Amino acid sequence: MYMKQYDTGGKLIVAVCDKEIIGKKFQEGELTLKLETSFYKGAEASENEIKQALSCATIANIAGEKAIACAVECGCVDPDTVIFIDGIPHAQMVII
Repeated sequence: MYMKQYDTGGKLIVAVCDKEIIGKKFQEGELTLKLETSFYKGAEASENEIKQALSCATIANIAGEKAIACAVECGCVDPDTVIFIDGIPHAQMVII
């Protein structure tokens, strides 16, 4: 998996994406999921590194089966909130 972190004035944004789908575009009906390498492709990261980053994140964008599984396992994403676009799971997390 790839993970990229953005520190924006004390807020941490984390983008996580499965390696197999990065750079691809998925569409289903009116929904489009573009997994831009410029946004998602950071360093390769382990499940533990991703779980640690997500637990500190203010905002997260997560795409792919492995990435979503990490987010669900660490309690950052409720599995009932995951959407599927052309079969690809996607979730966003925001801490208010």
